[in-house]
Amino acid sequence: DGIMLEDIKKILAEHKPEPIGEQRYFSVLLPLIRVDGALHVLYEVRGEHISQPGDTSFPGGAVEPGESFEETAIRETMEELNIKRDNINILGEMDYIMNERAIIHCYVGEIVGVDKDDIRFNKEVQEIFTVPLQYFMDNRPTYYSSTVRLEHPDDFPFELIPNGRDYKFRIGVHSVPFYHLETHRLWGFTANLTDRFVSILEQNENQNAE
Repeated sequence: DGIMLEDIKKILAEHKPEPIGEQRYFSVLLPLIRVDGALHVLYEVRGEHISQPGDTSFPGGAVEPGESFEETAIRETMEELNIKRDNINILGEMDYIMNERAIIHCYVGEIVGVDKDDIRFNKEVQEIFTVPLQYFMDNRPTYYSSTVRLEHPDDFPFELIPNGRDYKFRIGVHSVPFYHLETHRLWGFTANLTDRFVSILEQNENQNAE
């Protein structure tokens, strides 16, 4: 008799919706730490023996089986900064990034009970540095646009598409933020999450002022 509507309803009720694609799941922590009494954002410079060496990033990594996004952010921060669970005070989750390759969740947390200069990071990290949160409140990044075009292989079936080779494929625009720091690079996903965090704070400030 084939599949019944009740069967479909039951299957969908038990199905957890996920994005269509081959995305990998990642989670990072946007770490806040007090330096001389002021809140700073802490960044890592990635070590020479991991992907994107020399890039600035937040502590984080791939979500392991059975692990929540929050657990990943905490575990990776503990490993990379070589600190204890008690040194991480999770404040909450902010917006996440999603593209065709990755879904990156981001948590905000305060690093407590340890001074920045006493953090003994692991070999995945070349160095750490901090920037006052107020700097980002006062200085937004510059966004530069890149154009993303589809390239079709020789056997692409244009004959199955209305208007064939003349079909108007959408041309994507990839907007990449850059901060102009004096001594460090800060761009891409890490800059994007930094800017979004500041935007969330500013939106709340503006609402409270009204």
